[in-house]
Amino acid sequence: MVKNEVEIAGIPEAIHIKPYERRAKYYETDQMGIIHHSNYIKWMEEARMDMMDQIGLNYKQVEDLEIISPVLDIEVKYVSMVHFDDVVVIETKITYYNGIKLELEYTITDKETGELRTTAKSSHCFLNRAGKPISLKRSYPELDTRFFETKEGQD
Repeated sequence: MVKNEVEIAGIPEAIHIKPYERRAKYYETDQMGIIHHSNYIKWMEEARMDMMDQIGLNYKQVEDLEIISPVLDIEVKYVSMVHFDDVVVIETKITYYNGIKLELEYTITDKETGELRTTAKSSHCFLNRAGKPISLKRSYPELDTRFFETKEGQD
């Protein structure tokens, strides 16, 4: 396979992203026994990696192509607390994609009660290892198509 060609794993007929589930760990709590706010961003990263796996774009595979996707912006709204051993469900949705920039929304709810815990947004760009912006549409059309199809399937 040529360096800029990508083999996309397990392309489904229709894209359906399963929510990511996460059990809150004790070490993630603060002195009040609730999950420290900094952990939500880590959970969002886990959910984003899981979504990419589900659409056939394993992040390791993307990095092997020397593509990185740094966070440009992040916004988190804490609605209610998550405690140790709670299981949360994180729904991840692509809200914007143009080949250069990717924006996502996250909805975190309690698995048992369905209560809303947190809403969040993140935006990312695509860079080569030298830190220069790249267009997936131009450089990696297979990746571009997968992100575009996923966004369209979620609308």
